[in-house]
Amino acid sequence: MSETLDSVATELDQRRLAEQLLAQAKEQGVELVGPNGLLNQLTRNVLETALDAEMTEHLGYDRHDPTGRGSGNSRNGMRSKTVFTEIGPVDIDVPRDVNSSFEPQIVKKRQRRLTGIDEIVLSLTAKGLTTGEVSAHFADVYGATVSKDTISRITDKVIEEMAEWCNRPLEAVYPVVFIDAINVKVRDGQVTNRPVYVAIGVTCSGERDILGLWAGDGGEGAKFWLAVLTEIKNRGTNDVCIVVCDGLKGLPEAITTVWDRAIVQTCVIHLLRNTFRYASRKYWDQIAKDIRPVYTAPSEAAAKERFVEFTAKWGARYPAIIRLWENAWSEFVPFLDYDVEIRRVICSTNAVESLNARYRRAIRAR
Repeated sequence: MSETLDSVATELDQRRLAEQLLAQAKEQGVELVGPNGLLNQLTRNVLETALDAEMTEHLGYDRHDPTGRGSGNSRNGMRSKTVFTEIGPVDIDVPRDVNSSFEPQIVKKRQRRLTGIDEIVLSLTAKGLTTGEVSAHFADVYGATVSKDTISRITDKVIEEMAEWCNRPLEAVYPVVFIDAINVKVRDGQVTNRPVYVAIGVTCSGERDILGLWAGDGGEGAKFWLAVLTEIKNRGTNDVCIVVCDGLKGLPEAITTVWDRAIVQTCVIHLLRNTFRYASRKYWDQIAKDIRPVYTAPSEAAAKERFVEFTAKWGARYPAIIRLWENAWSEFVPFLDYDVEIRRVICSTNAVESLNARYRRAIRAR
């Protein structure tokens, strides 16, 4: 209860401060934003106060404190610097020391941008803006010049961080791993559609962990998947209980090669989608109704009985559907051994598809 009251009090204090600043700006006829605006002055005061506090901590004594005499180091004036912030460029004075040993952390040496600016650049780039458009945005909105080269350097950092992320250590055990693909347009001399495969692992504590992304060319087989899964194993994953996937060529064999006790579960949603591809649209509703008892059966034996009934009704008209389910049967039925709650989790790759939907939104902007 006391934490709630403290939170409310802090919020009220912040609101009063904002109101006082706004009243001060109106009274003095000062703009709220802009190079000479009140927010610019406030940001400068905050940064300079923080830097002065850092200098005091570095030296070990306050400004004009006599205990600093004979300490071997002291303040040595200021140097002017312009840093680019989320409200535009701000001119600040950075304290110096006689020994030049002061290493500020709030605004580091040679730092020209506060970290929030990099986040804005990355956000605008992710929304599809080119380096030129991002540069123009900063000129229009903040009245500051950010070169195309600077923007490129900021975005290049993401590539470096991505490489580190792709090689980070993984959990030793994942009870469930989902693997699915998203097709994206890739510019490599010419624009082509290529699949990017995504793997998500569920940890023993129930958290989801994106294991990695791998670009393919559409002709992936056992060799490709063996390399992908071996990479995951080499990063620390010694065991996986269940791998949920979409019958990708060569993947089931690679799974059992890398983790010999892992269970391969085909995605039921993909299996149903493929079922409708072999049928006329006018029969979709009836087929969906008749196949439902198969994948909602309480056991594998019951599912087999329901499939026999489905075959008797639709086998003559659509033999390809029957072959599809027969070929996938051994990898379709594992989830039927579990309770309904677990079935909902492992019967499909929806966990990956929700992530892929976010990727599509980002890619569509490009």
